[in-house]
Amino acid sequence: MTASTSTSRPPLPPFNAQTAAFKVRMAEDAWNSRDPARVALAYTAQSQWRNRAEFLEGREAIEAFLTRKWARELDYRLVKELWAFEGHRIAVRFCYEWHDELGAWFRSYGNENWEFNEAGLMQKRIASINDLPIADKDRKFRWLLGRRPDDHPSLTDMGL
Repeated sequence: MTASTSTSRPPLPPFNAQTAAFKVRMAEDAWNSRDPARVALAYTAQSQWRNRAEFLEGREAIEAFLTRKWARELDYRLVKELWAFEGHRIAVRFCYEWHDELGAWFRSYGNENWEFNEAGLMQKRIASINDLPIADKDRKFRWLLGRRPDDHPSLTDMGL
């Protein structure tokens, strides 16, 4: 897919520290919306994903996956942090908290490797994620559902 045949999604590669960090925050904000259709638009029509042990290809598969995910991972709140970048690739670490239908809370930790096309759409996402059961009293992400407040501490600031 070329920039002329797709919707552009700035900032565009090659990334610098500022544009890579902005791209990460935009992704975090979209995921915190828990809107599968909105999130899927950031990916190419043929985007390839590995999420845990699940392999997906294309926006429709991504949207279906996210619909299932957020039906199961309730009250989802996510923080992403830039780890590294070069050219058209960004590495991210993240942490999110959620609970299941029985009210058991979890903190999920992970890393993602992202690859973008020239239009700024993600064409590859490789995610590795681990879940840790936590008590409600140990939760760190307590903002109202939606976008993380700008003054909320980063993962580094929270020691995560």
